[in-house]
Formats: sequence, C-alpha cells, structure tokens
Amino acid sequence: MTQGGRRIRYVVSRRAALGLLGAGAPLLVPAGPARAQPRRDRVSFLTNWRAQAEHGGFYQAQAAGLYRARGLEVELRQGGPQLNPAQLLLGGRVDMAMSNGIEALYFVRENLPFLCIGAIFQKDMQVLIAHPDTGVTGFESLRGRTLLLGTQARATWWPFLRDKYGLRDEQVRPYTFNLQPFLADRMLIQQGYLGSEPYSIRKAGVEPVTLLIHDAGFENYGTTIHIGRRTMVERREVIARFMDATLEGWDQYLKGPAGGFDTSGANALIKRDNPEMTDDLIAYGTRMMKEAGIVRSGDALTLGIGAMTEARWERFYRAVATVGVLPQDLDWRRAFALDFVNKGIGRA
Repeated sequence: MTQGGRRIRYVVSRRAALGLLGAGAPLLVPAGPARAQPRRDRVSFLTNWRAQAEHGGFYQAQAAGLYRARGLEVELRQGGPQLNPAQLLLGGRVDMAMSNGIEALYFVRENLPFLCIGAIFQKDMQVLIAHPDTGVTGFESLRGRTLLLGTQARATWWPFLRDKYGLRDEQVRPYTFNLQPFLADRMLIQQGYLGSEPYSIRKAGVEPVTLLIHDAGFENYGTTIHIGRRTMVERREVIARFMDATLEGWDQYLKGPAGGFDTSGANALIKRDNPEMTDDLIAYGTRMMKEAGIVRSGDALTLGIGAMTEARWERFYRAVATVGVLPQDLDWRRAFALDFVNKGIGRA
C-alpha cells in the first residue's frame, strides 16, 4: 500500500526481527530532563511516515503539554522511506510504533510477541482514484478498467476487492508512485492516500473521484499503536498515561480553534520535522479526516477516539482470511488488547 506516494511495508520478517533483537541495540530515548525538573517517564513512539496532519493528535499532545502533564517525556520519531517501523519495534529501538490492523494480525501469524493497543483511525485512508466523468461511481464500476496498484495493495486489500466485486488480476498494472501516468491517461485508476495524492491531483487541475477502500467493507484499522507484550505488561501504568494523553491530543487537534483549542504549536512541530509540509496541505489533510469520519466514526462515536472491539477485529480477520491473505486457523484475538481504549475520550 501507499501513503502519500510511498510504500507502506506490512510484511514482518521474523528473521530480521530476531536479528535486531540479538543486536543489543539500545533504546533510543531523548536526553534526560534538567535537574530542576521533576523526573518523567520516558517513552518513544515512531510514526509510519514523515510528519503530517494525519499524525496531528500526537503532535498536539506534545505541543499542548498533555504528555508532560501526565509525567511523561515522549520522543516522537517520524518515519520515512528508509525506516521500517515494525522492524524497529521488533528490535527494541522504540517502545511503540504506528501501523495498521493487518500488521498486528501478521504478528500473530509469525508468532511474534507484539500487538495493537489502540486504533486512531476507524477508517484506513487508502483510496482508489479515478478521473471525473469516466463512469467510476463505485467499486462495481471498476470491472474491466486498468488499475495501478503497488505490491502491498495486491497482497492485502486487492484480493478482497477482486473477489467481492468480480474483478480480475489481469486488470492490475504496477503503481510506480508517480502521478504522471495517471494524469496522462484519464482512463487509468490508481491507488493513493486520501490526504495526499488527491491534493496533488487537484493542484494539477483534475478533480479526482475517490473510493475509500474502507467503504468496500475492508475494515482495516489505521494509525494503530503497536507495542511488545513485555513492554505492555512491565510498563502498563506508563503506557496507560501515554494513551490517555494521545487520545486527548487527537480530540483537541480535530476540534481545533473552532472548538477552542490552539493547534498552531502542533502544526509548527509537524513543519519542523517535515519542512515539505505546508499549511495548505496540513489544512487539507485535517479536513479530509473530518469529512470522511476517519477518526470519529463507528465505534469511536460511543467508545471514544482510538476505539477497538473484538467484534470488528473478528469481522476484519474473517474477511481477509476468506480470500487467503491470512490463514483460516489464526488465533486472531492475540493481535490486540482493549486495556487502554474504549474510555470515552473524545467521543462525539
């Protein structure tokens, strides 16, 4: 899959993970607080890509002092094209990492002691993008059309769409993470990320038609928080504080100035970490999250931001197992823990 024109690597390599674990690499944490300050518990969290609006709640918790108010010194580390969050998590180089629901199920498949403890996005922001006035009105209208998809998309949500809507593998061509083929051929359909490629396509003068993969019934949780089982047990109280502050940060970031919360500090941190991020793109990404109900929808409306339920995990697992993405006999309950969510924080 892609996010903002880049590959999101879902496959967990057990050999690579064990190699990192054996390397004895130290946990990367920020320098200790000044002596005059109270001692805070240090926590590191790695995002899945460079800083952007879609990470805004974490940056809001940092900028607004929500982490510090809970006695935490949090290092937010941004991901990038040369970083694999899953392998850094498996290797003990960070305490927690951002990912998605299907990767947590991969942990179970590979018998790795890591799991998901929260899902900020009730809807993954993966989309298919088409040109306007070409007859694309829904997933059924994709039959017979050429789709540009990356390797991971073909291994995860494409089999689900293919089987559900009667599509064929022969329709798929490689996605090169370049918008030019799409812009040059108005009959092409390509994958993308709701807060990224559609923005660039609009800048190029095309009003895109977007199909959110979630709306097809592929209920993958997005912007999930993954952690090692041992860390979760040994630092349970610290992790609980981190989660509460994070969920409150997301509530503030989405409400923004209209809801009485100053998000300028969070956006300044985003632009500091990622100078390519502009105010316009941040505003666009934030608007897309709100309009599509990425964070506030489904179970989150009653259970709060970050909500997860066993029923939805089972539904998603069975949907992907049916098309061969995961084994039919997987112990899917090992992929998650509900200990730190469903507290009503930020619910509508």
